[in-house]
Amino acid sequence: MTRIIQISDPHIVPHGQLAYGQVDTAQALADCVETINQSMPEIGPIDMVIIAGDLTDFGTEEEYLRFRTIMEPLDIPYRAVPGNHDDVAMMRACFWDQAWMPNEGPINWAVDFGDLALIGLDSSVTDCAHGHLVEETLAFLSTTLDAQNGQPTIVTMHHPPVLTGIEKMDIQNLRDSKALKAILSDYNSELRLTCGHIHRNIIAPFGDVICQIAPGVSHAVTMDLREGAPNCLTKEPGGILLHEIRGGIMSHHIPVGHYPGPFLFYPDE
Repeated sequence: MTRIIQISDPHIVPHGQLAYGQVDTAQALADCVETINQSMPEIGPIDMVIIAGDLTDFGTEEEYLRFRTIMEPLDIPYRAVPGNHDDVAMMRACFWDQAWMPNEGPINWAVDFGDLALIGLDSSVTDCAHGHLVEETLAFLSTTLDAQNGQPTIVTMHHPPVLTGIEKMDIQNLRDSKALKAILSDYNSELRLTCGHIHRNIIAPFGDVICQIAPGVSHAVTMDLREGAPNCLTKEPGGILLHEIRGGIMSHHIPVGHYPGPFLFYPDE
């Protein structure tokens, strides 16, 4: 049984800084790595970790190298797609030694585990917060899905193609999503679309597939659905998603960190 951990939006900043002057994102990512490593005895072996964008806050070399250093204790291979806070050229330069990193063009990749396939898509737009899938990426997705022969598949990218009701984030979602919806809807087996960007655990329909947005590792976008609400963060506990094949694609939410327990419900029985 293939198991995949999805993390999103680490937003690593330079040494000595806090993201937005509030959040120690480096410590949060380190806590995330520790949570994953320590969870494996209970949840079983993990085949891969995928990062759904915004590895860094400013897309600098220092931030990417710091990200890689923090991830070194992870006992599992990982792959990533860029988000709006990433710099594709710098990300490519800092991950040049990874087999999944393409030499040029969008950072798209695919991996086949036999019972589950993963496809990573680059939805980033240079110097813009919103997302867009270029023709090369759409063609990569279509060709890769055609080769799956009905295999359950997870497609991951940073920008969600759905509106969440959080106004300041919805204006930064994926633009021009009709072509993506058509390609995904034509797939003849189970398919899950997973994203990041919103820093909240959200599930929504997108055509004929489920779109699942991952929580952020370190902080959340404030849950404020009022019209004209300000763009704010809340220091909620970070979270990750566990995707596995269990009669289909099943997803679990796992909080980052250590909490009291486990305790037997009925210890005297």
